Amino acid sequence: MAAYIANMMVLLGIAIILASSLDLMVGYAGIFSVAHAVFYGVGAYTAAHVALGYTHSFLIATLAAMAVSGAVSFILAVPVLRVREEYFVVASIGFQIVASTIFTSWNSVTGGMGGLTGVPTARLLGWQMASPVDYMILTALCVAFVLTVIALLVHSPFGRALKAFRDDETAAIALGKDPLVLRVAATTLSGALAAIAGSIYAFYIAFVNPESFTLDYSVLLLAMVIIGGAGSMAGPIIGAVFITLFPALLTFMNIPSQIIGPVQQIIYGGAIVLLMVFWPDGIASVWKLMRGRRSPRATAAARALPSDRAG
Repeated sequence: MAAYIANMMVLLGIAIILASSLDLMVGYAGIFSVAHAVFYGVGAYTAAHVALGYTHSFLIATLAAMAVSGAVSFILAVPVLRVREEYFVVASIGFQIVASTIFTSWNSVTGGMGGLTGVPTARLLGWQMASPVDYMILTALCVAFVLTVIALLVHSPFGRALKAFRDDETAAIALGKDPLVLRVAATTLSGALAAIAGSIYAFYIAFVNPESFTLDYSVLLLAMVIIGGAGSMAGPIIGAVFITLFPALLTFMNIPSQIIGPVQQIIYGGAIVLLMVFWPDGIASVWKLMRGRRSPRATAAARALPSDRAG
């Protein structure tokens, strides 16, 4: 049971890192991407190659993964972010499809559908990962690091500029902010942070293949952000917990195994529809409402309404 719980916590930690790094684009920069699994995959493949060919050091492999994934996200961002937001969504889908094809077909680098096997166990500053519990602790440290970095970014002048651009692009430009620079920086940082999850995955599973980095998983990551609540620290965590742990709960119910998948999809889809209708700011906004706090969007909407005292 301890190994099972540790395994679930590792997978949950990976999901939190991915959802939180995606929220840096979606919630704070206002960039909706459906290609986040690409950066996850690039990080995983890079870490696997470093581990197989150079060193078992988790730190070195992860730094290499962040560098390569950040470079790939930068290459995507510079030309594509010049288009309007809705076209970027379409462009990101195309990028995801191209990347999935490369993952599947570039046998000399990715191993094709057979993937990269035999990735050695990670080693961090002399600490050899020998069990799921070790990886759970490692993942928790990485989650804490990623959330700290995002919190520092969000509350820095860079983060305030991102939110200003998200809320009112015209006003942000009038204040001398360059929207392209902000969006490219947010996309590059988001891709680099996603690579940390890829590195954990490569070492923990000891096997990397394209099936984990598909368009379906990119959509699932976006769903985590939307369900939890974009633009908040707690939102992606809540969404990751819901989508990662809910299937595990279904396994303890008397549901035939062949229909668990469709049931999950129906529940996820229904949850997104209900949230968009009743709580468009996600589950995190419900918690704020219970505490008597309004979300920024709700506050802005309330200010836009005509006042009863007018006239």
